[in-house]
Amino acid sequence: MPRWAELTALARRVERLLLPGACLLCQEPLAISDDDALVCGLCRSRWEPIPPPLCPRCGDPLHLGLDCRLCSTWPEGFHSARSAVWLEGSARRAVHHLKYDGWWRAAEAMADAMRSLPPLTGGASLVPIPLGARRRRRRGYNQSERLAAALAARTGGRVRQDLLRRRRETPTQTRLTPEERVANMAGAFAAPATVRGCRVVLVDDVFTTGATLAQAAAALLAAGASEVQAVTFARARQTVG
Repeated sequence: MPRWAELTALARRVERLLLPGACLLCQEPLAISDDDALVCGLCRSRWEPIPPPLCPRCGDPLHLGLDCRLCSTWPEGFHSARSAVWLEGSARRAVHHLKYDGWWRAAEAMADAMRSLPPLTGGASLVPIPLGARRRRRRGYNQSERLAAALAARTGGRVRQDLLRRRRETPTQTRLTPEERVANMAGAFAAPATVRGCRVVLVDDVFTTGATLAQAAAALLAAGASEVQAVTFARARQTVG
């Protein structure tokens, strides 16, 4: 670790001793053992992991007697997607703080929850889902880039922001149906020829229907990526039936 980084870490520890911070989610004082985290250990323990059995491709829980339809239209080279926790309770609040409130360091706690997801093994290139220019200017950063950087620090992967770009702005998908999400994201991404032969892991904050990830994967595969996988911090529950 560089000398300046050691001094910065020491200063943060001293500051925490003198002025204990509060957890971003529950507002309780952070323990010294939480180090420089923004989210306390108790709140992290309340994040609910996605339980098996999972669809081997999209990572959604399999329902007894029903085939998974979520990933049936994904491009062939999009091998798998995995999420760490359900988008509920304090996990939902963490995502909101990261995306809308400027708390970009919440990505560190999220990355801790994601670090053991299977697609992150093997030294893949971590490619964050790019934001549109207007949304990035409004937020000041791309939350997926912050997540990718935190994951790289924990897994040894390499962040590659140069392998995927957004071709056009897209309206927010919050209130769209699954079919509208697919139409909204169609053709939204492009990838350069330099992605040829790369094994790519897409990084995003939330998996809702997979429409964004599937379109990004399609662009990467069309440009020659050898394999695409994806990881997200949280996943929205799907309606069965």
